[in-house]
Order: sequence, then C-alpha cells, then structure tokens
Amino acid sequence: MARRATIKDIARMAKTSAAAVSLALNNRPGVSEKTRQRILKIAKKLEYRPNYLAKSLIGKGSNTVALIIENVTDPFYAELALGTEEKASERGYSVLIYNTGGSLNKEKDCIDNLRARGVDGVILSTITMDDPNIKPLIDDRFPFVCVNRFSTDRALRNKIDCVVLDNYACGYQGIEHLYRLGHDRIALITGTSSVATAFMRTKGSMQAMEDYGLVKNPKLTVECSFLREKAYEATKRLLSTKGRPTAFFCQDDNMAIGVREAVLSGNLRIPQDVALMGMNDIEVASLAGVDLTTIRQNIYQMGITGTEILINRIERAGSDMVNQVIINSELVIRKSCGFSLKGYVR
Repeated sequence: MARRATIKDIARMAKTSAAAVSLALNNRPGVSEKTRQRILKIAKKLEYRPNYLAKSLIGKGSNTVALIIENVTDPFYAELALGTEEKASERGYSVLIYNTGGSLNKEKDCIDNLRARGVDGVILSTITMDDPNIKPLIDDRFPFVCVNRFSTDRALRNKIDCVVLDNYACGYQGIEHLYRLGHDRIALITGTSSVATAFMRTKGSMQAMEDYGLVKNPKLTVECSFLREKAYEATKRLLSTKGRPTAFFCQDDNMAIGVREAVLSGNLRIPQDVALMGMNDIEVASLAGVDLTTIRQNIYQMGITGTEILINRIERAGSDMVNQVIINSELVIRKSCGFSLKGYVR
C-alpha cells in the first residue's frame, strides 16, 4: 500500500516550511496567495488527505461531528440530516450518523464509541426527559447540542444547548383547529411519553380540550412512539369502538400516514368521515391525494441551526454561553382536515 502523503512531503516539494503548508491547507492567514496556490496544487497532485485521527490524538480535532437519531426510516430524521450535513460541510466538517432505535443503552454506546473515535461534538435528537447520558457530557465539557429534544431536569436544563419547537403551543393549536371545525371526539395519537417533545405536545392538547370543554377520554389518547405501524394498529382499534372518533390529531406526520392507511382500509373517507391532522410537514404530506393538514416545523433549519451552534462551541472552547433556540411553527391547512368543505363552524 502506498504511503499517505504528509504535510512534510508537501513542504519539501513546495520548498517551504510545514507551518506554511498547514496555514495554506487550513485557509489561514500567514502565507502569500501565490504560495498558497502552489501548496494546494501540490497537495492535490499528491492526493493529500488530513489524518483526522492523528489530529484528534494531539488535541487538534478530527473535523468530524456526529448526529445521533432514533429512527433512520422516519422522514423527519432524513430532513434533519440534510440540514446537518449541509452546514457541517460548509464549515469543513464531516458527519457521522448513528441510529439508536429509541434505546438509551444504545444511545450511551453511540456516545462512548464516538468519543473514543475522537469526534469533535455530537448532535443528539434522541434524549428522554431525564436522560442519564447527558450529565457526563456536561461534566466533561464535551461539545453537544440537543435538537428537537430537551431535558426536563432543572439542574441540567440551563446547561444544555438546544434547538426545539414550542411543542406545548403546537399541541394546543392542533386540538383548537379540529374543535373549531366542529369535532368533539378527537383521538390524540402521541409519541413516546418519556420524550419531552411528546410530553409537551400532549400537555398543550389536554389544555386545549379543557379550555374548549371537550371530554378528556383516556381511551382516545394512544401512545404510538412516533411509529407508523403502531399508529395504524391503534387507529384500527379506535375505529371499531362505539362512538368512534371523528378526528385524529397525530404528534407527527409519520404516525398520521399510519392513521390514514387504517382509515382508508376501513372504507372510510378523509375528511368526510374522519378528519386527520399531523405535525412536522414532511415531504409526503403535501402530495396530491395525501394533502395532510399539519403543523409545519422547519426541520431542515433545525439541522442547520443545531450544527452551527455545535461547531461554534467546538471552535470556541471554554465559552459558557448556552444557546436555546425555539423554531417557529406554522399551521398548514390542506384537504385532510375538512376545512375546505365548510370552514370553521365555531
């Protein structure tokens, strides 16, 4: 196997110092433009690639960050990854993606593995409300940011960078919208109750039900862990009960697609027989025939913002400023909720 070219090899061919080569390759001041271009041309000819592992071992970083997600098949995470990769690439970083399947043990394994490999920081989109894997990162001052998730531990909350939605307001808005369309029996299809995102959306929805005088029937609230298959099965059961719901509000679009499949398989019409609403506005939501009413959050922007915060923390080591960004949401009304048929009646 041919030996990998080094900075010293480039310096020897360019008849300059290794320090000058390092400045040129990292686009830093200190060398003339003519020298920089000569160095870059030689580096390209030698097919030079930085040894990120060596850099990490001497404390100079690996120029690599990781995105830890829960479900690689969920379209939400695909869009999040796109935003993450774009901003990371723009800042000169590579991205590793790890999938936990919702397991805290797997999350810990991912974090330990990534730290052992020398990654510079981690974007976490998997944490639970009282996640035990967060405190060691804070104690070690290891750079990380939570995206779409946050901790409810009061001792930790103000020490964690995060990019989130106003989930309480979104949960409230979904029930309010369906109530104003005339629905009194609204099924709530929730995510994982131990996750703050789902917990706050449920809390907002319950408050809306109370404010509008709706009966809080616990049988109409079903935890489906953000999984389409679980939402499908839950909907089949709910539609077979006496006094079935006339509307479904799902805490993400992935579950809403599962509800849609169950409703249509029962020979019911959307929205004439059953109104349907989701959250996130994933790409499939706007397709003709799906036309899913949803609460849009800019998932792509969440990835960009989270990555920007993380890299800034990596490159400004020692900063104590905590970034907590709330991304705006928007109600997107399409055909699935029935608004186009009669508008608001309340």
